[in-house]
Amino acid sequence: MAKNPNIKKEAAKEKEPIIINEIIVRSADRSPKDISDWKNAHEYATSIYNPNRTNLYDLYENIELDGHLTGITGKRVDAVLNKTLRFVINGKKVDGMDDVIESDVFRRIVKQIMKRQLWGLSGMEFIPGPELAFEEIPPKHIKPELKIIAKEQFGQDGFNYDGVWNLWVLGNKKDLGLLLKCVPYALMKRGNMADWAQYIELFGQPVRVVKYDAYDTKTKMELKKVLDTSGSSLAIMIPKQADFEMKDGKQSNGDGKLQESFKKACDDEMSVIVLGNTETTTSSKSSGYAQSKEHGKQQIQVTKSDLKDVVNQLNSKQFLNILQSYGLPVQGGKFEYEKEIDLEELKQKLDIDITVSEKVPVGDNYWYETFGIPKPDDYDKLKAEMEAKKQISVPAFPPDRPVKKPKKDKKPDQDKLSFIDKLKITLSDFFGQAPQ
Repeated sequence: MAKNPNIKKEAAKEKEPIIINEIIVRSADRSPKDISDWKNAHEYATSIYNPNRTNLYDLYENIELDGHLTGITGKRVDAVLNKTLRFVINGKKVDGMDDVIESDVFRRIVKQIMKRQLWGLSGMEFIPGPELAFEEIPPKHIKPELKIIAKEQFGQDGFNYDGVWNLWVLGNKKDLGLLLKCVPYALMKRGNMADWAQYIELFGQPVRVVKYDAYDTKTKMELKKVLDTSGSSLAIMIPKQADFEMKDGKQSNGDGKLQESFKKACDDEMSVIVLGNTETTTSSKSSGYAQSKEHGKQQIQVTKSDLKDVVNQLNSKQFLNILQSYGLPVQGGKFEYEKEIDLEELKQKLDIDITVSEKVPVGDNYWYETFGIPKPDDYDKLKAEMEAKKQISVPAFPPDRPVKKPKKDKKPDQDKLSFIDKLKITLSDFFGQAPQ
């Protein structure tokens, strides 16, 4: 394998052996598991002398079939996949990278980065060629303690991935992922669901009890034939002389609330482990708007942390060299997520910023960055024109000063005047006021 990090496009086209084709992949062990299996697998994975994660990762594949766990892990990953990602050089977006970022291959790369959060490890082998392509390295074959990709999942003989340009392994030797904490709850929930199904099968239908004379064998055979041909619900045949009492638990658990509450408790624990909250996925009896809003804020914080982690991995030197080997224009640039605007939050922040700007000077770049407004290329020219308009548009008087109108002479009430007075007023209006 070529180990030169300065990869050129021509070197990427050279045919090299693909490691994923050299390893022996085994099927996952999906036999019934319990808490003791999880405990032993955990001890095996953290062994000092011969650590191996194979049994633990078989458990991970086993519990991924849980519906609730699938939903919450998918929700966390989708929260990152649905954000708008772009590639910039010197603050300018590179349009030539949009097709790559929106491709299915790049989406799978982001999923592999997020998989490290759940599994503790993830690996990719990028296939040299004209277009970006990779194959996932099975986590069971990655040995972070030895920095090799083992041929056999339980073996220690394999390929060294340290310094190999097209082998990208994420994770460290002590991180076992979030699924480690989810395993016991998923296993207990599975056993609980099985008990619940058995309870429904036994007591979901009426129980038929038939009594016969202990010495009457013929009647017993006839009754058995009737029960077999009259349905599949639970039926019991006992001699009349026997004392029979059925303890079905209906008085304390007649509606299955015991199993339902246990199932919900397991689901809530897994939600807290993966999402950091419960109310953004399911609701409880005590939930309300304030509680849901607070849990939503916690979910946002988890997503922000994931976005920073994904960007850090995408901007790593190794991944940028991998993209450059495919002839992509990434020299001197970086990936970043577009800032999403929360209008309600920005409105509150704007009131605070305006108050602060009245006390101390605030730079224009702060307003552009905080409120997601693109800064124009001819910023200096437009700024000068804006200042000039402000000087011209300053009013001569303060705008809040009222304009005084001249008072009009009040005319006396003509109904109370005599004829002579009315005549004088009429003549004065007609001739106007005589000059002094």
